[in-house]
Parts: sequence; structure tokens; C-alpha cells
Amino acid sequence: MKRPLKVALVSPYDVAYPGGVNSHVQNLSTNLEKNGVSTTIIAPASAGYDNSIPNLVRMGSSIAVPTGGSVARISFSVWLAKHIRNFIKKEAYDVVHVHEPFAGALTLSVLSKVLDNGPIRIGTFHSFEGSHLYKLIPDWVLQKFFRKLDGKIAVSEPAKCYVQKYLPSEYEIIPNGIDAHEIHSLQPYKQFLDGKVNILFLGRLEKRKGLRYLLSSFCDLKWKFPQIRLIIVGTGEMDSETQRILGERNPDDVLHVGTATHEQKLRYLQTADIFCSPATGQESFGIVLLEAMSASIPIVASRIDGYKSLLGEEEAFLFSAGNSIELSEKLSILIANKQMRNQMGSHGRKKSELFDWAVVSEKILNYYLSFTSNLERDRLRNF
Repeated sequence: MKRPLKVALVSPYDVAYPGGVNSHVQNLSTNLEKNGVSTTIIAPASAGYDNSIPNLVRMGSSIAVPTGGSVARISFSVWLAKHIRNFIKKEAYDVVHVHEPFAGALTLSVLSKVLDNGPIRIGTFHSFEGSHLYKLIPDWVLQKFFRKLDGKIAVSEPAKCYVQKYLPSEYEIIPNGIDAHEIHSLQPYKQFLDGKVNILFLGRLEKRKGLRYLLSSFCDLKWKFPQIRLIIVGTGEMDSETQRILGERNPDDVLHVGTATHEQKLRYLQTADIFCSPATGQESFGIVLLEAMSASIPIVASRIDGYKSLLGEEEAFLFSAGNSIELSEKLSILIANKQMRNQMGSHGRKKSELFDWAVVSEKILNYYLSFTSNLERDRLRNF
């Protein structure tokens, strides 16, 4: 019996804290396994991490580092390098797939310790403007480790353009994925199905997510459309401007529900009539936009690079980032026109299926296989 393809998926980010890259890695692992690939996730994990993550090999803990208006929890455990080298050599992986190769000691250690005649080395670049990774690491260090990569993936055109400024090369664009079908097995929150038009904000309450602009717009629209409701789902503390708007204008029908599990988040998407993402920048993609499309709801989002590359006019209205007046105009159209909401939601639903993990993971698997010889590729396809 021929053995399956064996892949190590390396994340620099602490799995004890939810985030886009870790979600990507865990979903990729699950879907590669469905295709018969043997996977291991290698990542730092602080106390309290989810020990139900399958195939996780814990490599140290993390330190919180501010970056791009957010906080990255990454490992600086350089002492793990020798252990990493021995582990990868012992496991005899066919592919070592490193996500955000320059985000901390773990991913750099993997690149530095994998032998040149060892497994295929793939790097996926997720970051966009706002990340300081490439500004903090000396160019000679970047180039030294970058040359060790056999293949390079960017999750979007903006992510590709960003990394190419520092590391010019050929990049394959393979987007983030979602489970485009799981949301339809869940029920909306019935207490919000009372005839009001539910506008949903979903994301961390960081300043760059732009909640203050949506809240200002909502307060203005509430006079014209008293039947609207704003549901805010997200962790963290509101910035001072957002708090000021809430305190001064004291709008009715604004509900902040705080933290939500993945299932709860999808239920709120099922409950919403309109999804709004008013981020001001530094977004390379926008997983939550895909999830909103899978829920068959229209989107109003800021016209930033990471969103423009994903959203079309059939499923979304775009507005100038930070422009509450323009945001109000777009929301007004959808609030007043249920038929348009349904049509845009239907287009989004169809588009979301192109990003289903079954599709995305197959693209990544085929990219792995493109680096093997014809003979080896045949062996791996027929294990």
C-alpha cells in the first residue's frame, strides 16, 4: 500500500486565540485529510488552548505583539529550533507549508532548519498594508529565508502586491476558504425576526474595523427608518469615538452581544438582512464577507483593496472608507428595497460556493503536486 502525502502545516500564531490564519490552517488540515492527505499542525499554544484541534503539535507559547492596529500572539522561542529540525526530519514530511513565514521565531526556525534536500517548502502570505513584519526584519534576513521557499502563495491580489514590494517573485493566488454550506443547517435567532431590518456588524472592536462610521450612519438613518436594528457582534473594547457617539446620541435598537462562538456567529448572519463591514484598511481578504454571502445577505462594505478584490456590484455596495454619509446612502437603498436585498443575497450565495474549502483545498493540493516529478506526482495521486 502506497503511503499518503504527508504535510506539515505551520502557523506562527497561538492557537489559544482565534484568528484568520489559524482558522485557515485548521480548515485546510481538515479538508486535505478528506482528500487522503496526512497532516500535522505545528503552532504555539498557550495555556487554555483548544486541545480538541486534531493533529496539533504544540511548539512553545506566545507573546502579544501590537501590529497593524491589532495584536499578534507569536512565538519568540528560538531555543525550539533544534527540536523543530529533529521533529521534521523524524516525521519525513513530503511538504512543509509555512503560513506567514516571517511572523516570529517558529516559522523562521522551520525555514532555517528544513534541509535543502528535504521536503517541498511552501509559504502562504496573508498580510496586507499595516503589517510591520517586513519593515522590522533586515532585508538580508528576509532574502536568506525567502530563498528557501520552493513555492509561494498569496491569499489575494492585494496580499500579493504587498509582499512583492519587499520580496519580488512569482506568487500563486489561492484565496481563503469557507464552508459554504454549514450555515444552512443553522437557525436564525427568532427574537430578532420581528419585522425590523437587522443590520449586522461582525468583527473585533478595533479602531480599524470602522464601527464608529456605521454607528454614526445608523443614528442618522434611525430617524428615516425607525424599523431598523443594529446588531454588533465582536470582542474587545470600543474605541473612544464609538463610545462618544453611543453616549451622546443614545440610539435605540443598538444591541452589542459581545463574543460569539463560530456557530453563534453564523446564526447572527442567518438573522441579518444586511451585513456591513466599514473597515478603514489593512484587510487582505475578508473571510466574514464570504460567510455573509453564504448566508444570502447583501453586503455594504468600504472600498478598500482587500474588499474590492473580492466583492462585485451584484452582491455588494461599496462606499469610501470613513465616509458615513456615503455609507448611509448605500444602506438606505437596501433598507427600502427588500427585493434588491434578496437578489443581491442570491448572487452572493452562488459566488460563495467558489470559495468552499473543498474547492480551495484542491487548488492547494494541486499546487503541492506541481513541485514533484511526474513519477512522484503519479505516486501521490494514486496512494
